[in-house]
Amino acid sequence: MTFSIDKTDGNARAGTLTTTHSTIQTPVFMPVGTVGAVKSLDAIDMMEILNAKIILGNTYHLYLRPTSKVVKEFGGLHGFSKFNRSFLTDSGGFQAFSLSKISKPDEHGIHFKSHIDGSSHYFTPKSVLDTQYDLNSDIMMILDDLIALPAEPKRAQLSIRRTINWAKEAIDYHRANQQKGIGLTQNIFGIIQGGTDYEARKFCAEALCDMDFDGLAIGGLSVGESNEEMYDTVEGVIPYIDANRPRYLMGVGTPEDLVENVERGVDMFDCVMPTRNARNGTLFTSFGKINIKSAKFIKDNAPIDHECSCYTCRNYSRGYLNHLYKARELTFFRLASLHNLHYYLNLMKQMREAIMQGKFSEFKREFYAKRS
Repeated sequence: MTFSIDKTDGNARAGTLTTTHSTIQTPVFMPVGTVGAVKSLDAIDMMEILNAKIILGNTYHLYLRPTSKVVKEFGGLHGFSKFNRSFLTDSGGFQAFSLSKISKPDEHGIHFKSHIDGSSHYFTPKSVLDTQYDLNSDIMMILDDLIALPAEPKRAQLSIRRTINWAKEAIDYHRANQQKGIGLTQNIFGIIQGGTDYEARKFCAEALCDMDFDGLAIGGLSVGESNEEMYDTVEGVIPYIDANRPRYLMGVGTPEDLVENVERGVDMFDCVMPTRNARNGTLFTSFGKINIKSAKFIKDNAPIDHECSCYTCRNYSRGYLNHLYKARELTFFRLASLHNLHYYLNLMKQMREAIMQGKFSEFKREFYAKRS
């Protein structure tokens, strides 16, 4: 993997990240393909209609079903899904957190029960990399100890200590495997924890920056803290993250979150919000969100957004989408997801262009003005 900074505007950065499977211009939003597919869309939609360069797969879910060994037999995620561009796979740490009623971390990993059949499993820093070697993702995330916010200081400190120890174990294991010819085209990102505590984040970031990771992620946000706490935390930790490596803010978020955190120096994002909201009838536009379920759209012949050039807006009306949603027609999920993901991907493209032109502040003012 290579990563270079093409232009900066304040703390905002436009970069180019190249993996074995694609060249990715940053800042970038990664659509979430939990089980190897972005919900309601296929690889042709992602590549030919949306032109996505990278999507995210979920190690926890793919480990359980169909299992990483099955995916490996198909040639990894690229051969299995036919999405032949880049994949990032998370480690399963967030799923262990979100399924906390059936999971329990210890000093060496995370015990959990499958949400599918109740069977018992154990993730360790090494085992989650073994799974990701089978998946053959371009970017692998390490196992970290994620906690909800607000957190007791004692539990937060334990999270940091575990995350740093697991990070060291993971990077050493990966580099040793590469010496054996395993995972040669796969890259590994560390994850910085620390809640909203400035000193904790600084300590964790400095520890991980001393390790040989290809990129660094900010984890443990968008888990109960306010937006301002999130923005302040990102702003506080960014100076301690190596400027020469890509910076990834995990699981974030709204269009406003993307703009605010690009301004603070983040390069990569993922979130289920555009596709989840699409399935619920909430569509993102240049002037804010609309709820396509509303009766006011029944006879509306306009596209979702006059400023949008997506496949859905070029071909279908609000009235038709209103009808599809109310009829529970499956076609709605595809058309709405195409629109919302186009909006997110285009928002990133617009921000990159603004950075390249030295006009990010102007872009941000216009972005909020349209919403006011």
